[in-house]
Amino acid sequence: MHLAYPAVLSALLFCTGLYGVLARRNAILVLMSVELMLNAVNLNLVAFDVWLSRTAAETLHSGQALTLFTIAIAAAEIGIGLAIVLAVHRNRGTSDIDKLRDTAEGHEPEVPGTLAAEKAEASA
Repeated sequence: MHLAYPAVLSALLFCTGLYGVLARRNAILVLMSVELMLNAVNLNLVAFDVWLSRTAAETLHSGQALTLFTIAIAAAEIGIGLAIVLAVHRNRGTSDIDKLRDTAEGHEPEVPGTLAAEKAEASA
């Protein structure tokens, strides 16, 4: 098998994951897109490891070892990320990323022309 097939598939998976990270608003879907990107990297690591082991005299399989390390890191990332998303959802009532930009307790964004913005300008 040629190296181009898994490389193209990996590029397509990575681009799909990147689109999911940039376009989605739900935090859980963003985490799933990050996992898709990590799996694309894993596919690339294994494909290049197989390709290099055919040409090299010694086979270290370092790409497969890095893939196992990446899988372990991805599992920890999903566990912690999902716990954070669930805690934020309990406290705020939503997991919409656009609505969670302001993480300070009780901090309202200042809109020009409002009373809070005028007080801030007067004190400055």
